[in-house]
Amino acid sequence: MTSADVGLRELKKQETRQLISDKATLLFIEKGFEETTIAEIATAARVAKKTVTNYFARKEDLALDQHAEFTNGLADAVRDRKTGESALAALRRTFLDALAEHSHVIGFTGPAFATMVLESPTLTARLRELHELREAALAGLLANETGADADDVTPVMAAAELNAIDRVLFREVMRRSHAGESDDEIAEAVTKAAQRAFELLEPAFGDYAIRG
Repeated sequence: MTSADVGLRELKKQETRQLISDKATLLFIEKGFEETTIAEIATAARVAKKTVTNYFARKEDLALDQHAEFTNGLADAVRDRKTGESALAALRRTFLDALAEHSHVIGFTGPAFATMVLESPTLTARLRELHELREAALAGLLANETGADADDVTPVMAAAELNAIDRVLFREVMRRSHAGESDDEIAEAVTKAAQRAFELLEPAFGDYAIRG
């Protein structure tokens, strides 16, 4: 098999995965997450039930299909921080940029999707798990970047506080979207909240994990 064949096969797999996710999301929005079956998703995507489960081990991942990007988001932002920039400053800059872009990563998903998530106990529970994984990834990155000892709780505490901002503001974006506010209205309101939240952590973490 040539590299071109491999590339074409991978592209086909990505397209199939996206198609299944898209069809599933439409059904979840229409019928509700808990009420939609894997069989109905397979029928809508014109694939076998086994194909759906091969691509998505968990039903929740059909709706929250970009969980890897989300889980690694905070750690990636800190890893890519600029020279002289602290972890806090990098996350502030990244979050405000995402607000300006109305990024889905911080909750800009539209009212229909927000309603689907917030009205589903399963999806809200999964979202909490993803935030915990996001925090753990950040803690690990901070420990590595600062050379912290194994018993040093500073990276864990820093990650918990920094992730709290992200988690609270993500929820606020989703809440406002669910309430029918426009993306511009949400961005304006949440920008003020974000600036205040980051200001509150400045005394504690303003000089933590500064890139030399």
